[in-house]
Amino acid sequence: QVQLVESGGGLVQPGGSLRLSCAASGIIFGISVMGWYRQAPGKQRELVAGITSGGTPNYADSVKGRFFISRDNAKNTVYLQMNSLKPEDTAVYYCNATELTRRSWGQGTQVTVSS
Repeated sequence: QVQLVESGGGLVQPGGSLRLSCAASGIIFGISVMGWYRQAPGKQRELVAGITSGGTPNYADSVKGRFFISRDNAKNTVYLQMNSLKPEDTAVYYCNATELTRRSWGQGTQVTVSS
C-alpha cells in the first residue's frame, strides 16, 4: 500500500513563503526519485522540482532561484521550500514518487498566492 501525504499548503501573500512536506510510506524511499508537480486551474499538471535518490535537485525554469526541494531519507519525507511566491504559483501541488516500475501520487495540497 503506497501512501504519499502532502501538507503545508495554504494562503499566502505575494512575496511570502511556504514549505510543503510529503510523507511517504509503502515505497522504497531511499531509491525513489521524488518530485513536486502542480496543476493550476484550467492547466495541465506540470513538473515543478525533482530530486534524485542521491539528493541532486532539478527545477522548472519558472521556479529556479525561488523554490528548493530537499529530502530526509530518515523520515521518508520530501520538502518543497517556496520563497518569493507569485500569484502564478497558485495551484494544487502534488507529491510524486518514481520507482523502477511505478509512479505514485499524493492527494495534493492547495497553495494560493493572493493579496
